[in-house]
Amino acid sequence: MANIRDLKKDINYVLGDIIEAVYIMEESNNSTGSKEGSEIIDKAIVTFDDLIAKVNQKDVENRKAHLKEVRKELEKEANSLIKKLNKLG
Repeated sequence: MANIRDLKKDINYVLGDIIEAVYIMEESNNSTGSKEGSEIIDKAIVTFDDLIAKVNQKDVENRKAHLKEVRKELEKEANSLIKKLNKLG
């Protein structure tokens, strides 16, 4: 199923880009290792783990609808993290 593979890649790229943006933002503001930045990174990692676990879940009734919900959750969580990132800068 290419759809599952693409969803896993999207999760990886989106959350990875957010983590990278935190590092770039901290470096440009000379605030490397800030508490707020660490919280965003930790939340991104937890979100990644949760979403990948949901994608790998086999005992769902309607797989297509389940994956659609996972994609919506990725979008919601990514937007939330981006808002926090914007406040960091």
